[in-house]
Amino acid sequence: MNIYKINPKNIEFFLKDFIGTDTAGAKIMSKKASHHTLLIKNLNVGGANILKQDALSIGADLAVPMGTILAKEKYVNALLIGSTKHFEILSKKELSQPFGLKELAKELKNFTKENNTAVKIMGTINANNDSFYENSRFQGSNAIKQIKKIIKDGASIIDIGAVSSRPGSQKVSQKEELKRIKPICDEIKKNKLYKKVTFSIDSFTPQVIEYALKSGFKIVNDITGLSNNEVAKKVAKYSATIVIMHMKGTPSSMQINPTYEDVMIEVDDFFKQRIQKAKDFGIKNIILDIGIGFGKTLEHNLILLKNISHFKHFGYPILLGASRKSMIDKIISTTTKERLSGTLAIHLEGINQGVSIVRCHDVKEHNQAIKVQQAIKQNYL
Repeated sequence: MNIYKINPKNIEFFLKDFIGTDTAGAKIMSKKASHHTLLIKNLNVGGANILKQDALSIGADLAVPMGTILAKEKYVNALLIGSTKHFEILSKKELSQPFGLKELAKELKNFTKENNTAVKIMGTINANNDSFYENSRFQGSNAIKQIKKIIKDGASIIDIGAVSSRPGSQKVSQKEELKRIKPICDEIKKNKLYKKVTFSIDSFTPQVIEYALKSGFKIVNDITGLSNNEVAKKVAKYSATIVIMHMKGTPSSMQINPTYEDVMIEVDDFFKQRIQKAKDFGIKNIILDIGIGFGKTLEHNLILLKNISHFKHFGYPILLGASRKSMIDKIISTTTKERLSGTLAIHLEGINQGVSIVRCHDVKEHNQAIKVQQAIKQNYL
C-alpha cells in the first residue's frame, strides 16, 4: 500500500481521472476538500453568536474572542473556518439573519472562487528618460523594436507610458507626455501591431489616453485609480478596460511616511468606491492592482502580497506589478539590475494566490518561470 498527500487544488483530477468518480460526484466532493479561513473584522456580537452556532451545526467553525457569548463587546473580530461546501451553505443560511449577516452571506461565495484563467504577462515600455529601471526606457523606433521583441518573448499585453511614476518623480506637462507617446502610437497604428498583442496606455492624462485609444490601445492603466472623471469618460467612450490601481498620495510624496490604520481594509474600501465609480460611468471591464510600492512601506507591501487572494472577492482580474521594485532591496540589499530573482519570487507567489496578470520588465524570464510553474501544477503525481 502506498499513500500520497495531494494538493486540494487537484482534487477533481484525482476524483474523476484517478479514482473514476462521476462528474457530478467529483464536483460535490471537491468542494468538501477545499478549505478556507476568512477573517471578519468588526462583526456585530449578535451576528457572531448566530454565525458561530450555524457554522458548528454544519461542521465548520467560527473562532471568536472570549466573552463573545456574553456580548461583552458590541463588535468583535472573528475567523470563519470551513470548506467551499460549508461557505456555500452559510451563504444561503445567513441571508435571513440580522446583525449584518445578510451582507456577509452575499460575499461568502466570492471568497471561494478559483482562478482558472491563463496568466497573462504585461511587458513594460517607458518612453521617458527617468523611469527607475534604465533598461525599460525606449523611444521612437527603438520602442517599436522592443515591442516586437517582447511579443516574441511571450507578452500578451504591452504597457506603454511616457511619464515616470517612481517615488519622488515630478509632473510632466500634458503636451510633453503626448509628444513622447505620439510617435509610438502612430507606429503601432500604422503597422497594426494591436492585432498581435493588446496594448495598454500607462497614463492618467485624458488627452494622452484618448490618443492611445484611437491608435488601437484597449487598456488604460491609471495609477490614480480613476480619480479623474474625464479619464472615466474616455474609457467608457472607447469601451476600454480600466486598471484601477491603489496609490496613497502622489508619486512625488507617496513614500514619505505612508501610514494606514489597516492597509487591507483601506485598499478594499478604495476598490469598492472606484469599482462603483467605473460602473456609474458605464465601464464594464475592470482590472484591480493593489499598487505595490505606491504609498506603502515594506510591511504594507508584504501584508498585501500575503493576502492578495482576498481581493478576488470583487470578481475582477488582479494585476500584480512588483518588477524590480525597491521592496526587494529592503528585504535583501541589492541594486535595481539585480532584482530579477526577487521579482520572480513575488510574482510566482501572486500567481499561486490567483493573480491573473503580472506586469514586468523581463518578459522572457517570466514566461519561462510561469510555464515551469504550470507544468509542476499539472503534473499531479
